[in-house]
Amino acid sequence: MINPVRLAINGYGRIGRCFLRALNESPAKDKFRIVAINEPADLDSMVYLTRFDSTHGVFPGSVEQGADCLIINGETIAVTHAGTPEEVDWGSVDLDMLVECSGHYGKRTELNRFLRAGCPRVLLSHPGRSAADVDFTMVYGVNHEDLSGSERIVSNASCTTNAIVPVLRLLHESFGIEAAGLTTLHSVMNDQPLIDGYHGSDLRRTRSAMQSIVPVSTGLAKGVERLLPQLIGKVQAKAIRVPTLNVSAIDLTVHFAHDVTASGLNALMMEAANASPSLAGYSDSPHASVDFNHNPRSFIIDGSQTRVTGRRFANLLVWFDNEWGFVNRMLDAAEIWSARLSALPEPRARSGGQ
Repeated sequence: MINPVRLAINGYGRIGRCFLRALNESPAKDKFRIVAINEPADLDSMVYLTRFDSTHGVFPGSVEQGADCLIINGETIAVTHAGTPEEVDWGSVDLDMLVECSGHYGKRTELNRFLRAGCPRVLLSHPGRSAADVDFTMVYGVNHEDLSGSERIVSNASCTTNAIVPVLRLLHESFGIEAAGLTTLHSVMNDQPLIDGYHGSDLRRTRSAMQSIVPVSTGLAKGVERLLPQLIGKVQAKAIRVPTLNVSAIDLTVHFAHDVTASGLNALMMEAANASPSLAGYSDSPHASVDFNHNPRSFIIDGSQTRVTGRRFANLLVWFDNEWGFVNRMLDAAEIWSARLSALPEPRARSGGQ
């Protein structure tokens, strides 16, 4: 039997906890073992928030607390509460891969701190600050085959990038995109206050998350262009936070180079969903966002909302669970990266860094 890939999680917030839950529910769970979690919060809170989740329900398994550890379905996970990468002796837990879910580290100089502290490789739950800050940015289903396995720092991009890049690539290859406008309608996040309160840099985010629709800044257009350079200069994006707990949507407007019809666009998307049902979905039922809670796909096209004006101007609605869909793509990324590692001629390094 092949030894499971040994993972650690840094940052046990929404994405870190969802990653652990998704692994527990995944058919690939026997391929991995989470051996360590670093999270500044106290262990009592970590155990409680693992067991009970307002969005995804009660944990479907056993959650227990040990001495400086979390015990999930009988498996012990060492817990530390460090505030910096250097405070954890990552090498001592015999890691294959660190899953960085805190969101605090985006520059290569910052990420190299994990390598020096004993992590052999790092999978980010967010984009690098720039393309040069990571060795590879993956959108599973788009460019995962280009991963060599020799990378040390890989980004899983963002939830919105994973949702829209496969759609844009398919549309561009089929009909040619002259210009595209993306408006993300994103559920609230924990950088917003429940009632009006101070925010470090964004005055709009001082306002109550549950009472307002709040425009926020987004790097989605840059992320799209990083992965689809053929669309450089053709994409604009904006983001709006809406007072819902989970599940987001992208309102996509496209000017095509060739004539299109609503039925033709929907047929293309339905074909994509049939070809990759674990990644893509299609429905023309009268949906609300809650219908897609805990949906593991990268995106679901709502065919009932597809519109075409004239012959080359179209509007599509793309649903995605911004938590569950994204962490399932992180699992895919971890699985293919570990498979690439096993195919390398040199043995995997488990400790040290540069």
